[in-house]
Amino acid sequence: MDFAWEGKGAGKIEWKKELASRLREASFLTRRQEMSLFDAYDTAPDAVLNPEDATRPIPGFPETVVITFQPSLMEAVAARPEAALLCRIPVFFQMPVYRLPAQGTELAVYQTLMGGAASAAMLEEVIARGARKVVLFGSCGSLCRELPDGHLIVPTAAYRDEGVSYHYLPAEDYISLPTAPRTAEILRELGVPFALGRTWTTDALYRETRRNVARRKAEGCIAVDMECASLAAVCRFRGVAFHQFLYTEDNLDGAFWDPRLMGKLPQDAKEAYFRIALEIARRI
Repeated sequence: MDFAWEGKGAGKIEWKKELASRLREASFLTRRQEMSLFDAYDTAPDAVLNPEDATRPIPGFPETVVITFQPSLMEAVAARPEAALLCRIPVFFQMPVYRLPAQGTELAVYQTLMGGAASAAMLEEVIARGARKVVLFGSCGSLCRELPDGHLIVPTAAYRDEGVSYHYLPAEDYISLPTAPRTAEILRELGVPFALGRTWTTDALYRETRRNVARRKAEGCIAVDMECASLAAVCRFRGVAFHQFLYTEDNLDGAFWDPRLMGKLPQDAKEAYFRIALEIARRI
């Protein structure tokens, strides 16, 4: 800590104030390292309860998994004659996982739940059953008002404003997605327009404040979501490849929140995004 003696009188008082301020800052930085969120990561590979304790590998489980948030897409998958039920994930109810052939490639498909904690726990069980590559797609809030409604975004990194990732990786502000260049390359091959940029992953849907929106935008975030950092961290910890694309639904880049497509996305658009996800899964 660098400081200069300011002498007596008023100068001494100012020095004392400065010293007290710096001591408070140093104390906070020390305590920050001891706070539960920042001290959660443990290098031990095994936990008290592991995914393998709750489930078992399934012989022939598809290597690549596509994850959606849309129940209507899963209803359509279940109705396909070529789809076969692989297993069910218990999440208050039994969430089905289907095997789906895609032009010579066997894929697994399932619907996840909103939020990092629930989606991460589900993914852990799917990885334990045999998944090695993951493609996640879903909606996001736009932090760039110029992006059209429904526009695709390939996240290059995710701001870790959630809790799950700190149990899988050391504390840092962002987690990078090294698969982003390949995801972007496939979208170019398909002729699908998209934007590349950072996303802000948050647990607090109703605490996306104007101050924090401005901070994330200044760091290059063009989207806000609720799962990317969490699932990216799970996959990195487990040695699994994680691909993701988002599509803009509502907009937070303005004086007021604009719902835009929220709750109004037509089924044919959902199916189009699903086809893109299947094609990415087939090519990775």
